[in-house]
Amino acid sequence: MTILYDKVTIIGLGLIGASIALATRRAGVAGHITGCDSGDNIADEIASLELVDSFVADPADAVNDADLVIMAVPVGALGALSAAIIPKMKPGAVLSDTGSTKRSVMRDVAPNIAPHIHWLPSHPIAGTERSGPSAGHATLFDERYWIILPLDVPTDVVDHFASYVEALGSISERMEPDYHDKVLALTSHLPHLIAYTIVGTAVDLEGQLKNDVIRFSASGFRDFTRIAASDPVMWRDVFLNNDEAVLEMLQRFSEDLSFLQRAIRWQEGDKLEELFTRTREIRRSIIDAGQS
Repeated sequence: MTILYDKVTIIGLGLIGASIALATRRAGVAGHITGCDSGDNIADEIASLELVDSFVADPADAVNDADLVIMAVPVGALGALSAAIIPKMKPGAVLSDTGSTKRSVMRDVAPNIAPHIHWLPSHPIAGTERSGPSAGHATLFDERYWIILPLDVPTDVVDHFASYVEALGSISERMEPDYHDKVLALTSHLPHLIAYTIVGTAVDLEGQLKNDVIRFSASGFRDFTRIAASDPVMWRDVFLNNDEAVLEMLQRFSEDLSFLQRAIRWQEGDKLEELFTRTREIRRSIIDAGQS
C-alpha cells in the first residue's frame, strides 16, 4: 500500500484511537505512527500492545512533524487539546477528530484554528461497549461509514484524507455538521439514552425482582446492557454537546411512545401490527446496506 502520510499522530488511545493505530499499521499507509495518551501508567500497556511506533506523553510534543493529527478524545476535551497542539503543528498538516457531535466540536475548536493547518472534522461510525487501549482492533472500521466534514478545506486535501480512512477499511461519506448531528441523534445518541434509562430502571428495582431481571435476561435486555456499558465520560459529553438535536429526537420519540401507550390501553392491535411491520422493514434495509 502507498504511504499516504509520513507521520500520523493519534491523541487518545482508547477503543477508537487504538483501533485507528492498528488499522493504520495493517493498511501500511503511514511511515510512522505516534501515540499520545494522558492516562495513568498507560505507556507500558500501550508498549505491550504494540499499538504505535512511538509514544509521547505530551500532546504538544507528540504532534511535532506530524502530517496528520487525529484527536480521539471525548468531545468535551477537544477545545483545550486543540489550543495546546495547533501552535506546534507544522504547516500543511491535517487536524481531525473522531467526535460523534460536530457542531459543538466546531464551536470549541474553531477559535484555535490557525491558517497554517487544515482542520477537517470527522467521525468514524463504529465502536463497541469496550474501552481502553486493549479494546482496539484493526478491523473495527471495516465496511463502516466514516463521516468527513469538508468545510472550506481544499478538495485535494479532503480527497487525500478520504483515501486514508478508506484504506483503514471504512466507507467515506461527506456531510454538513447540522445534518450529521440530527442523523446521529437518532441513530446513535437516542438509542444509547434509551439503553441507559432501561438499565437504570432495572438497577432501581427492589432486591429479588432486580436479581431475577438480571438472572432471566432475554436477548433484548442483554443488548441494552451491552450498549449501556459504553464509556460514561464519552457519552456524558455527547449528550451535553448535542443537546439540541437529541432533545428534538427525544420529543419525537416521546410522542410515538404515547401513541403506543394508547394503542395498548385501548387494545388497538391493528395499530401495533402496522407499526411493527414498518419497523421490521428498517431492519431489512440495514442488513441490505451491509451495516448489520
